Amino acid sequence: MSYVRDYSASLQRRDSFWLKQAQQLHWFKEPATGASLQADGCAHWFADGELNVAFMALDYHVDNGRGEQTALIYDSPVTATKQQFSYRQLRDEVALFAGLLQQQGVKPGDRVVIYMPMIPQAAIAMLACARLGAIHSVVFGGFAAHELALRIDDAQPKVVISASCGIEVHRVIAYKPLLDKALELSHYQPQRVIVWQRPQAPAQLSAGRDIDWQQALRGVTPAKCAVMPATAPLYILYTSGTTGKPKGVVRDSGGYAVALHYSMQMVYGLKPGEVMFTASDVGWVVGHSYIVYGPLLAGATTIMYEGKPVKTPDAAAFWRICAEYRVQVLFAAPTAFRAIKKEDPSGALMVGHDLSALQRIYMAGERLDPPTYEWTRELTGKPVYDHWWQTESGWAICANPVGAGEYPVKPGSATLPMPGYDVQILAADGSPVADNEQGAVAIKLPLPPGCLTSIWGSHERFVQSYLSEFPGYYSSGDGGYKDDDGYVFIMGRTDDVINVAGHRLSTGEMEQVLALDPAVAECAVIGVHDELKGQIPIGLVITKDGVELSPQQLSERLVQLVRNEIGALACLRTVVVVPRLPKTRSGKILRRLLRELAEGKPVNVPSTIDDPACVDELKSLLNPPA
Repeated sequence: MSYVRDYSASLQRRDSFWLKQAQQLHWFKEPATGASLQADGCAHWFADGELNVAFMALDYHVDNGRGEQTALIYDSPVTATKQQFSYRQLRDEVALFAGLLQQQGVKPGDRVVIYMPMIPQAAIAMLACARLGAIHSVVFGGFAAHELALRIDDAQPKVVISASCGIEVHRVIAYKPLLDKALELSHYQPQRVIVWQRPQAPAQLSAGRDIDWQQALRGVTPAKCAVMPATAPLYILYTSGTTGKPKGVVRDSGGYAVALHYSMQMVYGLKPGEVMFTASDVGWVVGHSYIVYGPLLAGATTIMYEGKPVKTPDAAAFWRICAEYRVQVLFAAPTAFRAIKKEDPSGALMVGHDLSALQRIYMAGERLDPPTYEWTRELTGKPVYDHWWQTESGWAICANPVGAGEYPVKPGSATLPMPGYDVQILAADGSPVADNEQGAVAIKLPLPPGCLTSIWGSHERFVQSYLSEFPGYYSSGDGGYKDDDGYVFIMGRTDDVINVAGHRLSTGEMEQVLALDPAVAECAVIGVHDELKGQIPIGLVITKDGVELSPQQLSERLVQLVRNEIGALACLRTVVVVPRLPKTRSGKILRRLLRELAEGKPVNVPSTIDDPACVDELKSLLNPPA
């Protein structure tokens, strides 16, 4: 592989480049057509190809000598359970459950909502849908009933698949009452609900509608793979919408399979038979792409981890997994490593864990601040890579192309655009900006394979949300810049660029400075309304364990640090020490909620929040009583 050659070919000889990548997979009918351009400027990929993604991910490997290789490892410290599935075992489990779905009337094009924790049955359900050509929509297990109801009404699934409960560090969450409430709230009703019963909290089933997964498998005939067009939707994955109604990102089958298979080599450098540990959840795009589909398409071994980076039982959890299963690639959000850093800053708990197999560590999902990058790299002695992508893209937009030879790492940068992504930095009027000047990060159309093709049920919303701001471009919603070497620096959402007395300032840049202080474990900077300056920044920091400075002393030191590094124009005069920050379950900080709290506005606590109890605590800190 050559990055320069691949990148140039992907833009100048687009169809031939991606058709060559498509040839690396097993098709029922190999495509001869690359991009079919649409009126909106986007492309449908490999329109004349026929395939089945589950066949590519499982049956193909069984048929070609990998049947006894481990495909999936399940490691659950919260239940003290470990289990492994060979490719043959996983294929057979998937085919059998697909037979059960088929018995319930599920056919190609039908939707199936999956509302499950991080257990093997979640992956089995996803792959069984793909085997039948049904469209799965995974909703993060434990989502509030209202949010689940919105997704059921939008997707209109024939079947909902769930588990009786999920398990957190110190509590068991019964899913069935949440699901029952969601079905009470939703206008649309599925024909069947299939429940995997977990011994920690078995569910009460509703006669006539609900089915016990384990019992119902008896006597079921395994299903064969449906032959599907490459353009058929594989799944719908909901992401937050500004209107309050979630957006159902639609992912096709052929383009996604080709992009993921290519990314396993170019982005992650993972070979067949090697082990990938992606510490995420199947409810998020990272779990879809790099827990389930990507590693299996590549013939690798993937790990499903039902636990946390800390407290299950301690901050050595990731190191234990990497050592025990000889992991080559570790992928998690920066938040996970900041949590480990906070509890074990010197890495004492890493001692005794053999990380000799570990080749690379990847982070994504939010901006990787340079201090977290440096700490992880120095502690582990392993290469650490930031890469940038979105629910909408499905795979990395910018990354270090390790499959073609590592490029020098620049802390704070996601490195270079991946082949197929013509990344541009645009001014508000759509014109390109100069190197090292911040602007909106956009991608010239058409998008490469693997990206979203529409919003479920509303293509108009797709166009309005992503294509209307800069005609001819996909608008990422992120701001950033390119340096003289073409490296891309993502500085955060464009709504995190604040205007202070006419100066446009990046809160991401201020966060980068705050994180330099050795007392700071994690931080966020938000812009709040100010009568005089329009907006002013406020910093929130979590300190490392053992810090002896008072909150006032640390606040004064951090204010001065920002003044020294950025200048007085930053106007950061308030830094609040907080015990925790509100985050989604995937680890993203809820900055909009922080802004509402700081401005004293009514707060609608989203169902995606990991710890609702922190909201009242922060409210009193950000708006103390007079």
